[in-house]
Amino acid sequence: MALSLNEKLNKKDLGVYLIGTTPPKEGTDDEKMREIAEKLLARLENIEYDGMIIYDIQDESARIDTPRPFPFSSTREPREYAATISALNGRETLTYKSVAQRDTAEFKSWLQETATEYDQSNFVFVGSPAADVAKMSLPQAYEAAQHAGVDIQIGGVTIAERHQKKGDEHLRLLEKQQQGCTFFVSQAVYNAQATIDMLTVYARECRERNIEPARIILTFTPCGSAKTLEFMRWLGISIPQATSYRILDAKNPLLESQRICYSNLTHILSAVIPLGLPLGLNIESITNRKEEIDAAIALYRLLKSRMELSLARAAVGI
Repeated sequence: MALSLNEKLNKKDLGVYLIGTTPPKEGTDDEKMREIAEKLLARLENIEYDGMIIYDIQDESARIDTPRPFPFSSTREPREYAATISALNGRETLTYKSVAQRDTAEFKSWLQETATEYDQSNFVFVGSPAADVAKMSLPQAYEAAQHAGVDIQIGGVTIAERHQKKGDEHLRLLEKQQQGCTFFVSQAVYNAQATIDMLTVYARECRERNIEPARIILTFTPCGSAKTLEFMRWLGISIPQATSYRILDAKNPLLESQRICYSNLTHILSAVIPLGLPLGLNIESITNRKEEIDAAIALYRLLKSRMELSLARAAVGI
């Protein structure tokens, strides 16, 4: 019998393989949303994956002074698109949820409704970029989830770039584990060493405290243009200068970004697999350009095979 996504997330000797996507624009009717989902799933028909991440897209303009490279568009609720996806492909989803818009009572009600009416049980909570206007903080959301009376699994976001600046991301992970997180999804990786540094310190801290490390799902995304690169930097993704030049100066930027992602994952796996951290993979396209979506699917095949090889070798001690 096939394992559920929930079971795979907790079975630490297996990798978890996910595809990330965003809901259709706000105002898209149910029939059109279903058509969009069917078109995406048709592209994924010939690959094996455990589930899909459905992002909760927020404006984030309050986080940074630089203008947003692509205009912000509100979307349908992630839980609505997640339920549509699951109904079509029979796989579970991992649904992102911004927690800032509701107070504790409203959030508990939302969780209960999402679990019962939308059949969603795996979540990643994200906070507000403008904490001063948030109705609820992340710690309050984690606390509310534990008392909402629903059987759900909660994950968090991890950002290696924060560790570069503050040196305490591993402590954030441990604190979130204490608050109920059982897995973490990284921001898109373009700086392999930043990810290695963070995970190495996290694994060491777990050993010293005799705490079982949570699963870390590494996110990768292709980049095919200067505009996409600008958007990635606006989102806070760390892209070394030499890496950006490699992409922009290449005859085929998308292919070059795939090469870079493969090299980065190989570097990370070589350093992290011996640490015993349970890992996963998430591939996304941060734009809706067809060529970048197709490149993300090709990248998924490439990186999944690389991670599976490393995990298989580790299992037999090679």
